[in-house]
Amino acid sequence: MNDNLQDALVSVIIPTYNRPEYLKQAIASAVNQTYKNIEIIVSDNCSTSNTQEIVESFQDSRIRFWRQPTNVGMFANQQHAFKMAQGKYVASLHDDDMWNEDFLEKLVPPLEEHPDIILAFCDQYIIDAHSKIDYAGTEENTRAYKRNILQKGCHQPFYEIAVVHKSVPTAAACVIRNELVDWDSIPSEVGGMWDLYLSYLCSRSGRCAYYYPERLTRYRTHEQADTKKSANRRDPQAKIRKAKAEIFCYEQFMTDEVLQKYHPYLKQKWLEAQTSLAISLLLAQQTTQARPLLWRVFNEQKLNLRTIAALTLSFTPRILANQVLGLGIK
Repeated sequence: MNDNLQDALVSVIIPTYNRPEYLKQAIASAVNQTYKNIEIIVSDNCSTSNTQEIVESFQDSRIRFWRQPTNVGMFANQQHAFKMAQGKYVASLHDDDMWNEDFLEKLVPPLEEHPDIILAFCDQYIIDAHSKIDYAGTEENTRAYKRNILQKGCHQPFYEIAVVHKSVPTAAACVIRNELVDWDSIPSEVGGMWDLYLSYLCSRSGRCAYYYPERLTRYRTHEQADTKKSANRRDPQAKIRKAKAEIFCYEQFMTDEVLQKYHPYLKQKWLEAQTSLAISLLLAQQTTQARPLLWRVFNEQKLNLRTIAALTLSFTPRILANQVLGLGIK
């Protein structure tokens, strides 16, 4: 590696909450980066586990530790860590994910060489709870976010990559030029969709996004992952939070003139999120709040079977409706 590329400080952000074993692996993957000029910020959201003890076990002076005095929620903890960053570049690493040791070594150079690049990102492996690579899931993930057809190098503008294809994994496989992001401009309403909103903000900068077509990170799927929680029918509140965050994001996107080309897609996603919110409210036995949402979507999209089914269930006796919902309307 070119020695002059070691000068730029990279802030590695690791927000965490009650995942001690996974956290050890995440920190280790940051500590072991071949690109050494980093600071590692571990922001603990008031865990009941001894996070500080885990951090101190690494005996690495590059690690900065912060513990929230109370649980402030995932988004606020994440944002606090971003605002602590002192580096020229910043990279988010979830406490249950891992980086290959050359992740930063391969993504920092394009940013250093081309000032017009606001972020550099790569593809990722999917791993299970035991850190085993799910090769079929990995291929499916790459195709789902269209990184299999994305060319190496700079992309500008990258609205479609960021907002429509969602190719830019800002949460775990991306390095961002810190000075170009106003972290206070990310509203709390985005919640768990902060990564999508961050991609959107970066695409609005007028700068380039650089894609490195190699799997340099490992994204973990397991029952305690936020994506799993929001998909769990036994946790309707998580689904409600996710749907509200999606609705907020797509409403913001639909008002942006530069995204008018994608308005039909954004409107469709907004309608889907409205239906998801209504179904989640039905699961939470909040039928009176769910029904108006379903009528609204039905009036704008009459042939959507998912919405029709949910609307029908809103008039079905609760015991029977709960049985049907438990079987499968997502």
